[in-house]
Amino acid sequence: MTLLFAGLLVTMLLASLNQTVLSTALPTVIGELDGVDHMTWVITAYILASTIMMPVYGRISDLLGRRPVLITAIVLFIGGSVVGALAGNIEWLIAGRAIQGLGGGGLMILSQAAIADVVPARDRGKYMGIMGAVFALSSVAGPLLGGWLTEGPGWRWVFWINVPLGVLAVLAAAAFLKLPKPVRTGRLEIDYLGIALVAAATTVIVLICTWGGGTYEWTSPQISWLIVAAVVLSALFVLVEIRATDPVIPMSFFRNRNFTLTTIAALLIGVAMFGVISYMPTYIQMVTGVDATVAGLLMIPMMGGLLVASIGSGQVVSRTGRYKLFPVVGAAVMGVGLILLSTMEVGTETWVMCTYLAVMGIGIGLAQQLLTLIVQNSFPGSVVGTATASNNYFRQVGATVGSAIVGSIFASRLTALLTDRLSARGGSEADGGTNSLTPAVVNGLPDAIRVPIVESYNEALLPIFLFLVPLAVIAVIVLVFVKETKLAANVEPEIPAEALAEGRLTPMGLTGESVDGEPVDEGVPTAEPDRRPDDA
Repeated sequence: MTLLFAGLLVTMLLASLNQTVLSTALPTVIGELDGVDHMTWVITAYILASTIMMPVYGRISDLLGRRPVLITAIVLFIGGSVVGALAGNIEWLIAGRAIQGLGGGGLMILSQAAIADVVPARDRGKYMGIMGAVFALSSVAGPLLGGWLTEGPGWRWVFWINVPLGVLAVLAAAAFLKLPKPVRTGRLEIDYLGIALVAAATTVIVLICTWGGGTYEWTSPQISWLIVAAVVLSALFVLVEIRATDPVIPMSFFRNRNFTLTTIAALLIGVAMFGVISYMPTYIQMVTGVDATVAGLLMIPMMGGLLVASIGSGQVVSRTGRYKLFPVVGAAVMGVGLILLSTMEVGTETWVMCTYLAVMGIGIGLAQQLLTLIVQNSFPGSVVGTATASNNYFRQVGATVGSAIVGSIFASRLTALLTDRLSARGGSEADGGTNSLTPAVVNGLPDAIRVPIVESYNEALLPIFLFLVPLAVIAVIVLVFVKETKLAANVEPEIPAEALAEGRLTPMGLTGESVDGEPVDEGVPTAEPDRRPDDA
């Protein structure tokens, strides 16, 4: 079990590290490849591909088994890394990032699902907590590693480093991932139409978030038509999934109260979390005048709080079997963190800012991984991959929306404030105007110009965090209604997927009672067919 978990942690590290390692290397990358105009797509291509693939990997792994699907995802990720490392122009780099995303969408999902296959829900909290700690670690280590590689052997090693890690993950999966093979009595039917529709709808949503407020005004015809397309495609997806034999995201999941509530909470937390993580490093650099590496180090309190809270809550859940209180308190603490961050001023001491970031991290750590545990505890093993992927898909959509909307509002407010304040002083003394402002440039300006710029950054970003507080409040209210059921003491037996689809069995919950002694009445799987080892 130790070797299996170590291999899954390497897989998680690949996925989470890749989300952050490119951030400090990106200015050098786009400069060398002459791709400033396409910079957004270096990030967006990965986000889009990985988000689309999340529910697909979850469903296919439930139908075919975790090991072959996980190995395929890792190989795709390695292939994309090689393409990125060898890219001679920005178009090839974007293609490499897209291929990385096609594989990366499965790495985190399948790692979480594989743990659910071999570890009972009662013991799973401590493992999920450590996985959350890997995310916290990579959030700090990624930018630092990216900066070190860029300044040392070169930015291409940001991609090359994935190759040995990927090979190690493939070997670990092949050698140690011995899981039961899904039991099927009928013909395998892949939901191709559902996959196409979720891909199209997700693409449109990501485009709205990426282009809205920047490339196009939010009220422009282009964005308006994209919103209409998103609504239509989403409605068609729901209709197709209701009729599909093996739907990529079964609509029956939403009849499960815990799944619906935790999915809503995950989306809201994703919006707030990535709204802060995406733009606080920029704020720190511009307001305090430190470089990118130091800004990354100043984010450590947030990630440290996330790490301690994630591991600590996981250990407590494994010992006591009680879990409902943690995400409720976590969402509330996250709201407090947002309020505290919104009160900062230009003269706020660094230690105070770090304390506020730590509060934010503690809130996220208490909630994030346990929401996945709640979802997994609500379904039998035959659909746990699909359920995990569906929950994470909506969380990723929330992260994309949060990053894009906060970024759009931040940019528009900042432009207006800089234009107003600097024009009153005869303009900035930075070459190229406000678009060329960097921490180094700002630090070299006289106080008469530097102070208005720094104040503009403070006033443009921090009040936005206050507008995110209602999301945390709604998450608290939603999570209060989660039904705390007993965590399974053993791994749930497999149930044929087609039996679920035909309605002969339902994936609405596990047999048992709630912690308070009330029967679980949201559906009970009643069959325990034989399981056979995974020989795929």
